[in-house]
Amino acid sequence: MKNTRSIVIILLLTAVFAKGQGDSALNQEYPDAKKEVKKVLDEIEKSIRKNKIDKLISFHAYGPKFTEFELGGKRQGSKENEEFERNFLGAITEVEKWDWNNLSINVYGGDVANATFHSNFKFKIGEEAYHFKMQGTLLFIKTDKGWKITHEHMAPLNEEVKE
Repeated sequence: MKNTRSIVIILLLTAVFAKGQGDSALNQEYPDAKKEVKKVLDEIEKSIRKNKIDKLISFHAYGPKFTEFELGGKRQGSKENEEFERNFLGAITEVEKWDWNNLSINVYGGDVANATFHSNFKFKIGEEAYHFKMQGTLLFIKTDKGWKITHEHMAPLNEEVKE
């Protein structure tokens, strides 16, 4: 009976310790990594404003694991994303507004991060004006060449959501 009680206590302590370890790792802040991801977001905006499409493309980890969901459509990969970014974003002639509202950057393990936001983007392609209010998620991985986007998800933002 004494051995059984000791085993139960050891198992409970092990479970509590393991749960505590997992929580602390999950909740650990990575302030330097957050700053690095924010810098990439700033560079993304700058590359779009200055129509530096190759620079924009360089922030992506294109390959077989890259995925994208755009406006409720089917999942796409690297080829479709690059084509969209070159043909649509690369055609922007003027940016009036580029806001990452309610931006939240979370880093996990120091080498994975997600940035979530409510976008408020106003721009022109030639004379045609666009205004996108969307909710977005960018999933980043840290590579030897810096933080790279490995997944994008954009969806319409309910107009009732306050910024």
